[in-house]
Amino acid sequence: MPLFYLHIRENGVLRKDPEGSEFATIEQAAEEAVRSAQEILAEKVSQGRVVDGQVFEITDEEGTVRATIPFRSVLRLE
Repeated sequence: MPLFYLHIRENGVLRKDPEGSEFATIEQAAEEAVRSAQEILAEKVSQGRVVDGQVFEITDEEGTVRATIPFRSVLRLE
């Protein structure tokens, strides 16, 4: 199964996922990034912290960015 890394970029700083995770497809890796972003945002909101600007950069084993998931894209605002 392919290994994908869910790195977080915030304010120009990249926090690397050192271990990565196995997912059958990039779509499954993106779904995990969405769930993780929701959890991270919920924690930030409960602490009164800023929730804008963070992005998951999903890379494959070669380091190629396969998808980006802005945290703000997982919010449901009306």
